[in-house]
Amino acid sequence: MRAVENAVGVKIPKNARLIRNLLHGAQFQHDHIVHFYHLHALDWVDIVSALKADPVKTAALADATSGANVGGAVYFKGVQQRLQTFVDSGQLGPFANAYWGHSAYKLPPEGNLMAAAHYIEALRLQARAARLHAIFGGKNPHPQGLAVGGVTCVGDLTPDRLAEFLYIWKETQEFVRNVYIPDLLTVASFYKDWGAIGGTTNFMAWGEFPLTDQEPDSLFMPRGVIMKRDLAAVAMADQKKVVEDVTHAWYEEGAAKHPFEGETKPKHGDYNTDKKYSWFKSPRYDGAPCEVGPLARTLVAYAKGHAGIKATVDSVLKKLDIPVTALFSTLGRTAARGIETLVIGDAMEGWIMELIGNIKGGDTQTYQTWTMPDKGMGVGLNDVPRGSLSHYVVIENKKIKNYQYVVPSTWNLSGRCAKKQKGPLEEALIGTPVADAKQPLEVLRTVHSFDPCVACGVHVIDPDSNQVYKFRVL
Repeated sequence: MRAVENAVGVKIPKNARLIRNLLHGAQFQHDHIVHFYHLHALDWVDIVSALKADPVKTAALADATSGANVGGAVYFKGVQQRLQTFVDSGQLGPFANAYWGHSAYKLPPEGNLMAAAHYIEALRLQARAARLHAIFGGKNPHPQGLAVGGVTCVGDLTPDRLAEFLYIWKETQEFVRNVYIPDLLTVASFYKDWGAIGGTTNFMAWGEFPLTDQEPDSLFMPRGVIMKRDLAAVAMADQKKVVEDVTHAWYEEGAAKHPFEGETKPKHGDYNTDKKYSWFKSPRYDGAPCEVGPLARTLVAYAKGHAGIKATVDSVLKKLDIPVTALFSTLGRTAARGIETLVIGDAMEGWIMELIGNIKGGDTQTYQTWTMPDKGMGVGLNDVPRGSLSHYVVIENKKIKNYQYVVPSTWNLSGRCAKKQKGPLEEALIGTPVADAKQPLEVLRTVHSFDPCVACGVHVIDPDSNQVYKFRVL
């Protein structure tokens, strides 16, 4: 939408901007909760160890670390019994795919039981958070209420709908503040050595949440780039400096190109890390690989003096008694996801109240009409939970001639480029200590900290029939 809006020159109404910010903020709340508890927590939490926990001590730990009123010793005993049922059945269900008992796990049994209980609570909460999208966006995922020129939910701006959104937002943010952040700090306190593992060098964020129609100046999460970990030299990021390299990707050979001139011409070959070994292109900013995502956004905001981010980051560093350099790591990446969830969630209250004020004042406009030009070019830059996302559109004869987009996982999972520079994930894995090569739990920690999505970055389709094939690997 932003790319087309940029190409056709349409300015969306302020209500549309607010609703988009609210929907996007809700996505951050939902996505980061799911990631921490259901995609990443079990890299740090030994579920089976929780069976050895003392429920009374677990309740005391929860009281000391969390503001959540989820029950006392009886509650934790019930969770423990549910886990025991899984284990006794021989089928661990959602907990089956892990390396239980691995020597790299450090949480005590009571910490594991508390985390397991909150894992279950998060399953319920994330379903509630997903509903935030449906209120104004129609459904989750892939909301249907977004359109070039604004949003289509003018009929949903009723007192009941607004009150429901406000209520669920508050419920979600209370979980973030009282459960997610305390759990994050508790787990991190046992893994502070990971503040020196899994780091990268360069960071880039397009920024997100415009507070006016002036971008990038009004972005709540600012735009910027940090090279060689130099926070003092944070600079404005410029999309003109982006190219995609295909030297080591399965595409036809060619020079690195800016996405406006980008081509997608697949050419599969043998898997050979000296030649080509990935479907991911290799985005480069000013010739260098860059990590994108929560850590990049948090570092850029911190370096630019963002009040909420700076205060929260400094508080986390103080509570964990770690230096700011520990942010450049797997631990920092995981912590940054929680930090920005809290800060963005807090900001959403102001956006909700501003929207309510506009409606009470008689302003219900959510869409601005526009006309497709004969030709044009547009770029849309934003940051989604997984990282920086950019769309590029070229219009000719009132039709889209070329459309390219560079998604977060393309940045983070990119392979080497013509200069043989490694992609961020490749760099981050170098030097990772592995206690057991047959059970590489430590590798999973860093990989999962990026929240990789291969499906986001690569779509395989038959160019002759446009059919998508499903494969079963045995």
